[in-house]
Amino acid sequence: MDTPAPQQSHARPAPTELPAATGRCPFDPLPAYREADRVAPVTEARLWDGTTCHLLTGYQEVRAAFADKRFSADARHPGFPFLSPGRRELTNRTTPSFIRLDDPEHARQRRLLTGDFIIKRVEAMRPEIQRIVDETLDRMIAGGGPADLVTAFALPVPSLVICLLLGVPYEDHDFFQQQSRKLLDLTSDVEEVSGAVQSLTDYLTGLAESKQREPDGGLLSRLVARDEVTLDEAAAMGLLLLVAGHETTANMTALGTLALLRHPEQAELWRREPELTNGAVEELLRYLTIIQHGLPRVALEDIEIGGTRIRAGEGVILMLSTANRDEELFADPDTLDLTREARRHLAFGFGVHQCLGQPLARFELRIALSTLLRRLPTLRLAVPFEELKYRDSSAIHGLQELPVTW
Repeated sequence: MDTPAPQQSHARPAPTELPAATGRCPFDPLPAYREADRVAPVTEARLWDGTTCHLLTGYQEVRAAFADKRFSADARHPGFPFLSPGRRELTNRTTPSFIRLDDPEHARQRRLLTGDFIIKRVEAMRPEIQRIVDETLDRMIAGGGPADLVTAFALPVPSLVICLLLGVPYEDHDFFQQQSRKLLDLTSDVEEVSGAVQSLTDYLTGLAESKQREPDGGLLSRLVARDEVTLDEAAAMGLLLLVAGHETTANMTALGTLALLRHPEQAELWRREPELTNGAVEELLRYLTIIQHGLPRVALEDIEIGGTRIRAGEGVILMLSTANRDEELFADPDTLDLTREARRHLAFGFGVHQCLGQPLARFELRIALSTLLRRLPTLRLAVPFEELKYRDSSAIHGLQELPVTW
């Protein structure tokens, strides 16, 4: 008698729980996101409140979704996926900034800021950025090692630069850095987020009002001088630029330094060939991708992407980290290679919502990291690599501290 052949199981894999748990390697995409990508470029995920959404992990799928206006960035649409209660509260408590708006309102607000972030304008800031980097490094070196690179260098540099650009007093940096981290922490509860939003909004509104009375050359002052910009809009744009303008670059500087310390042959190559600087920064942006938990969108219409039908009102999370490790686009993607042609990475997003501040971020990273390598050729960790602690609960990946010596 023949034995019946075992039936194959076609059960759907369990949804990926969002946000995913941390992994062992601080440089790689989180394990749950990589596992989802191995299944398919579009899979199901479950959010903290039990609702489901779609996880887009493949490069082509993520890029296509960024470019498709049927996916909305407006968090007020039903079905928009929030990674935590605090992220939802942030949307409810603030005047929407342009990154959470669709065209034409998105384009209107973005145009008000574009001139301050074009390459020509940022290039003109190069001497000032170099001065800030050199003086900050001078203070760190004068203090002697070991030092925490995060608080001594990586955080002050972009904070000083964004304060200079916006016209925000740098002496207030402790305040806005503490409030920013509450906003970005995915474990912050509703009350913490509400308090941080209110504190920063009150601060920036008051600052904007003072600049109406006494204008200066800063971006915030120029915004409030325009008839078509309300005080609330100016404060919302100022909040976005202030928070994003220092947190992202600070975390990239510290984590980029750590990656170079763990790959000393790459650091030495950069020192020997400083002409690699621009490409080296692009590769670090691809390799690290500090927006580890992706960017949210919601479908406005039924859309097919990656062979999956996404219905109107369903949320999607665009996973930049796995897209930037897609082997169909980047050979040997888990290897840090500063000679790689990495400019097609999605670390700044893609399409109309691509990061407005990317020219400034690139210039800051090029100057900060190349200067650090040149002036401190013996830079090394002051504690074992295994003892380092990371900002695992933050929407922007980074280090809590980075003890170094030289």
